[in-house]
Amino acid sequence: MIVGYFSGKQKDFAALMDAAAREMTRRGARVVGRIVQRRGVSDGGAGKMALPYSSRTLLSHGKAREAAALCVRTDADAAVFLAPLTERQRRVLTGMFGCPAVSLVDSPATDRVAPTGPVLPAHGGARSRRSLGRTR
Repeated sequence: MIVGYFSGKQKDFAALMDAAAREMTRRGARVVGRIVQRRGVSDGGAGKMALPYSSRTLLSHGKAREAAALCVRTDADAAVFLAPLTERQRRVLTGMFGCPAVSLVDSPATDRVAPTGPVLPAHGGARSRRSLGRTR
């Protein structure tokens, strides 16, 4: 699953999500879903566009619940965020989602890392398909 958090001023967010999906597919992942959180689209959020909704999850409470439900429903192996995540956010989101939360900007040099940096976790057992998503 791909998760994007964007400022309301970011007009090309769909193209960024598409590029991430293409790169993950090129690396052998299957994108099972997409979640987009935009900040600053409403009048109330315009002044806080550069800030996360939550320091724990980056996302709003409702969007985090939506992402968690999508992870469960699709049996996603990971939630790949386009935005950088803190260690605390990774820990909290992994617990909420039931699968690893990783970021595209993480950049260890392995064959499972895209040029922009996501670590695509390899799981054994029922999730070994690496089902990060199927684009619909």
